[in-house]
Amino acid sequence: MGKYTEDSRELLELVGGKDNIAAVSHCMTRMRFVLGDPKKADVKRIEAMKAGKGSFTQAGQFQVIIGNTVAEFYKDFMDVAGIEGVSKDAVKQAAQRNQNILQRAAAIAAEIFAPLIPAIITGGLILGFRNCIDQLYLFENGTKTLVELSQFWAGVDHFLWLIGEAVFHVGIPVGICWSVVRKMGGTPILGIILGLTLVSGQLLNAYAVATTPIDKIPHWDFGYFTVDMIGYQAQVLPAILAALTLVYLERFFKCLVPSVVQMIVVPFCSLVLAVCAAHFVLGPIGWAVGSAISSVVFSGITGSFREVFGAIFGFIYAPLVITGLHHMTNAIDLQLIADYHGTMLWPMIALSNIAQGSAVLGMMYLQRGNASAQEVNVPAWVSCYLGVTEPAIFGVNLKYFFPFICGMTGSACAAVLCVSTGTTANAIGVGGIPGILSMQPQTMPTFAMAMMVAIAVPFVLTVIVGKKKGIDKQSQSEAAEAAAAEENVTENAMESEHDFTAFLDGEVISLKEVGDGVFSEGIVGEGLAIRPISETLCAPVSGKITMLMEDSRHAVGMTLSNGVEILLHVGMVSAFARCKSAGFGLDESKRAGRTRQCGAVLEGAGRGRIPL
Repeated sequence: MGKYTEDSRELLELVGGKDNIAAVSHCMTRMRFVLGDPKKADVKRIEAMKAGKGSFTQAGQFQVIIGNTVAEFYKDFMDVAGIEGVSKDAVKQAAQRNQNILQRAAAIAAEIFAPLIPAIITGGLILGFRNCIDQLYLFENGTKTLVELSQFWAGVDHFLWLIGEAVFHVGIPVGICWSVVRKMGGTPILGIILGLTLVSGQLLNAYAVATTPIDKIPHWDFGYFTVDMIGYQAQVLPAILAALTLVYLERFFKCLVPSVVQMIVVPFCSLVLAVCAAHFVLGPIGWAVGSAISSVVFSGITGSFREVFGAIFGFIYAPLVITGLHHMTNAIDLQLIADYHGTMLWPMIALSNIAQGSAVLGMMYLQRGNASAQEVNVPAWVSCYLGVTEPAIFGVNLKYFFPFICGMTGSACAAVLCVSTGTTANAIGVGGIPGILSMQPQTMPTFAMAMMVAIAVPFVLTVIVGKKKGIDKQSQSEAAEAAAAEENVTENAMESEHDFTAFLDGEVISLKEVGDGVFSEGIVGEGLAIRPISETLCAPVSGKITMLMEDSRHAVGMTLSNGVEILLHVGMVSAFARCKSAGFGLDESKRAGRTRQCGAVLEGAGRGRIPL
C-alpha cells in the first residue's frame, strides 16, 4: 500500500472513474488527464483534497497540481486505477479532440518553440553579459568599458560571440526547421539540413541586407531568371514555412513512390524542392510578413499610445497563459530581436510573472496562520518569482479569483512604466525576477523599478481586498479549527486502545546506552530499553502480531489498528544464539497473525538478557 493510495482512490472517483480517463500522464508537478467527459470531474472536491494544490484545464487536458511528489503519486494512482499511463506526447495527442482550432494552433506553437527555449535563454544571458562588459562605461571617470580596459575581457567578449552568433544567427532557423519537422512526423535530419541552407555562409547575411546596395547583392543566375542569395538569419516565419513545405513534400512522395525506392527518391526530391521553395518563394514572403507583424507590434510599444498598449498587454497576458496562447508571443519576440536587436515585449512578460507571484505573496500574508494553505502558497510563490506561473495562477489566484485580478492590475501598471522608459531585453530569458539578467544594461535600472511596481501593487491590492472579504479572519478560524481537530485526534489516540502499558519488569534505560548502533543511533526509530528482572514479556499494546523471527524467536513485530508498527527485540549480539540459550520462545498459539490484547503474555519462561 503506497503513501498516496487513499488519495489516489479519491482522485480516481472525483475525475469520473476509470472509464472516464482516456489518457493520463504526469509532468514535474502535475497529473495530466484527458477525460472522456470533462464535466464529470468534481473540481471543487478535487481542489479541496489535501494532496492536491489546485486544478485547471489547458490545451484539452485536465491537470491536477500535486507538487514535487507527483511521480510517487502517479505510481500509486496507476496501481489503484488499474490502467496504463502514456507519455506526455500521447496525452497531448489524445487531448486534441477537446481543443478548438485556435487551441490546437497554440499547442503546436508551444511544442515548436519549447525545445528551443533553453538555447535562446542561454544566448540571451550571454548577450546581456557581453553588453555589460563592452557597453557600460564604468571606468576611468565613465570613459571606458571593461573590454577597453582589459585585453582578457576583450578576449572573453570576442569568444562569447561564438555562442551568441550560433544561437541567434544560425540556431533559430535551424532549430525551428528541426522542431517543426520532428513535430509533424517528418525526417528530423532533413529539417536540420534545410535550416542550414537558410543560413549558409554562401548567402548574404540577413543583417547586412539593409546596408548592401542592390547591385552588390549576390544572386543565382539561371539564365532565364535570377534569385537573390540572401540568408535568413534569426528569421522565424521563413523557417516555419520552409519546414512545413518539407513535411508535406515528404508525405506526398511517400504516397507516390513505391516503397522499394523510397529511401532514395523521397529525401532527395523532398529536400531539393523544399530548398527551392524556401529561397524562391517562401523565404521572401515569410520575411515580409514577419517584418510587418514586428513593425506593428514595435509601433504599438514605441508609438504615441505605448502606455495604452503596455497597459492592455500587461493586463491580458496572464489570461493568455490560461488559454495557452501566450506561447505565440515567442515568435513575435524572436522577430523583434531579429529586426530591432532587442524586444520590449519580453520585459512585460517577465513582469506579469512577478505580479502573479506578488498576489500569492499577499495571500501568504493573509493566510499566515493557516499551515495547510501555506503548503500551497509558498512553493507557488517561489516558482512564480522564478518564471513558472501555473502553480500560482491555478493553485492559488484563480481559486480565490481576486488575487488573479490584483496580479493583472499590478502587471498592467508595471508594463506602463516598462514601455514608457523603453526597457528592452536582449532576448527571451528566464521569467520572473531573474529576467533582469536578459535586459540590455542601460535598461536594467528601469526594469528594476518596474519590478518594484509589480511586487508592491499586487501585494497591497490583494491584502486590501482580502481583508475586506475576511480572508485573514477566515484563515485564522480555519487554523484554529484545524488545531482543535488535531488536538482532539491526539487526545483520542492517547485515550484509545493504543495506550501503552508496562510489559516487562526491570530497569528502564535509554536506547543510547544499548551497545548496538542500530538501536542506539535511532536507525529503527525511537523507543526504550529494559534490563529485565522477570522472565515474562507481555504485549505492551493491543494489536496484531505481523512479524516473528521463526528460528531465533528474538524479535516480534506488532501493528496497531491505526497503522503504527512497533518492534519488540530481545538480546543484542548474536541474537539467535543468545535467545536460544536464554530459553525465550513464543507459544505456537501466539504466532504471527494472531491478535493480542494488551497485557497478554507473549513469551514463555526463560532468562532474559538485553530486551527491546
